[in-house]
Amino acid sequence: MSDYGMMDKEEIYSKVLRAGRRTYFFDVRATKAGDYYLTITESKKFTNDDGSFHYKKHKIYLYKEDFSEFREILAEMTDYIITEKGEEVISERHQKDFKREDDFVKQEAKTPEDTNNTDSFTDISFDDI
Repeated sequence: MSDYGMMDKEEIYSKVLRAGRRTYFFDVRATKAGDYYLTITESKKFTNDDGSFHYKKHKIYLYKEDFSEFREILAEMTDYIITEKGEEVISERHQKDFKREDDFVKQEAKTPEDTNNTDSFTDISFDDI
């Protein structure tokens, strides 16, 4: 039983989604009873005035009994958005007089794999959990 505390902190299965200044961590973890649950952590990068960075993190805990409902609502919401607004990203940049400091940074930092991330959420599947 003494090893059990270790299992709490250990990640059983993990995936990372990098999306611009945000990174999403999907982690399967174990309860004290040995069952599994999911945590989804959003980490957002902020630039301080002196040029250094800090991150803000938000975590969602998702337990088995809520999986099917969560998946249904997520699918419903993402489908609704695509149906209403299409898959093309509508940006404030398309509006007159819009300037954003980190636009230059973002364009340089874009790698081919980043450009695929826009619709990752529409075909996300929790079936493998």
